[in-house]
Amino acid sequence: MMTLFTFDRAPDFAHGLVRDIRIRWALEEAALPYRVESVPFEPRSHLAQQPFGQVPFLRDGDIELFESGAMLLHLGELSERLLPRAAPARAQAISWLFAAFNSVEMETLPWGYFHFNRVQNQADWLAALEQRRDRRLDSMEAVLAGRQWLGEDFSIADIAMSDVLRLAGHLGGLKNHPACRDYVARASARPAFAKAYQDQLAHFTRIAG
Repeated sequence: MMTLFTFDRAPDFAHGLVRDIRIRWALEEAALPYRVESVPFEPRSHLAQQPFGQVPFLRDGDIELFESGAMLLHLGELSERLLPRAAPARAQAISWLFAAFNSVEMETLPWGYFHFNRVQNQADWLAALEQRRDRRLDSMEAVLAGRQWLGEDFSIADIAMSDVLRLAGHLGGLKNHPACRDYVARASARPAFAKAYQDQLAHFTRIAG
């Protein structure tokens, strides 16, 4: 029996839109047994399970997952109704899973935030975006303080996260987040990154020439 955790309440405008609906839907599609438990909306009391104080998060035996994409991938591994087993179809499904979050949601969510918060001018909009950026970076600062990598060893998670933070640092967004800066520096010092970086520069220089 899996346990899906969500907030005990949400603003009226968010009803039907809280991201636990993605996981409920998948669980229902796959006919997997689950129950729902609540965590307080305020204050955030579940940082050990979800380092950003968000929902949903999922417990499946001794496995705990946060981020809806990770949960959907986990559930897909449990049911062919959610993730095809044939390699070509499986690759397509996983590609589109990542596209939903990284290519589409990334561009539509700021617009949604603008809509729901009724920002009146560009200065307010930029300030609101910076506040949301810093909230995420503050969370990552707490996670990375005192640890080398996100897990026990370097993994694809570090490739993804360090590259996201590298862009933030490139634009000056890490000036108040030393643990994040150090993490990016460690990742960027890896020989594989250095080669990939130099190869990319050489590639585009060659094409331009």
